[in-house]
Amino acid sequence: MTEELAARFRTADSTIRYWRMIGYGPRGVKVGRRVLYSLAEVEKFEAELAASSETA
Repeated sequence: MTEELAARFRTADSTIRYWRMIGYGPRGVKVGRRVLYSLAEVEKFEAELAASSETA
């Protein structure tokens, strides 16, 4: 859920919602009113962040 992802990245829920709006961050799936994120998608996003920080 958005709240759990925000806690994982130590940011506000609104930041996660903004990321989703601009197409940044892990891909989520909307189920009813909630947006859910699979662990695989979150870990993939984290790996991409780590790779980009190594090249920067």
